[in-house]
Amino acid sequence: MEESVKHTLSRRLRRLVSERPYQLVAGSAVALVLATGTGAALAGTGNTPAPAQATTAAELSGAAPASPAPASATASPSPKPSSATPDPDLTSKKAAPKPPASKVLAYDHQAQINGYYCGPAAVRNALSAAGVARSQDALASQLGTTFAGTNSAEDTTRVLNAVVKGDPYETTMIRGGAASPAQMDQLQADVVTAVSDGRGVVVNVAGTVTDTDGRWHSFPGGHYIAVVGYKDSGRLVKIADSADASYPSYWLSTIDLANWAATRGYSA
Repeated sequence: MEESVKHTLSRRLRRLVSERPYQLVAGSAVALVLATGTGAALAGTGNTPAPAQATTAAELSGAAPASPAPASATASPSPKPSSATPDPDLTSKKAAPKPPASKVLAYDHQAQINGYYCGPAAVRNALSAAGVARSQDALASQLGTTFAGTNSAEDTTRVLNAVVKGDPYETTMIRGGAASPAQMDQLQADVVTAVSDGRGVVVNVAGTVTDTDGRWHSFPGGHYIAVVGYKDSGRLVKIADSADASYPSYWLSTIDLANWAATRGYSA
């Protein structure tokens, strides 16, 4: 029976090839059906052929197989939401508060105990404005004061920083016989900064000056005074002077004080 089936298939295929080309596909399809039927028949006899892969009509006719449909594009992930803009109040530094237009420190005035202790007395009066108590003798020892007095503002700065925490004091020298406008402005700014911080300023002066009340103060050989306050945004300064116990304080313009300190300097 198997030989009869094969013979029949071969005869039909030869006839299809000799016919028109467009019938080749149909003939192939018939051959496929017949082959399938033959396999089914053979299965009944217990002889199971190896499984064959399914063949399409297009493959039998020599046509290229259809391309698989493209996979759908994967959806792009949603962009992450941008972080919130930082609060400028949290990221920006707050401006320092503006100093007051006027400020006078509470201080304990003391006149110098001898003619050459103006340096120790001025440092002592300035420290008292910061709540620090020191004797003139103790400060004279630190300053290196002698019968000739105290050398310079460098010494007053050194001793002030040895007593006050944080080394806040710096020495500013005013060279020449008169202060320049820039030096006047610098003295004004330094006084406002120090006094606003609760610190007195010590100034080494020489010559003569007239205070706002018209009184003269003359020290041709040099003198030390303390600045313990200001007003009019620093244009006027309050002087604590140890030279005369009967006249312990007075006001000067910052311009006059800067010129009084010319050739010398100050600790602020």
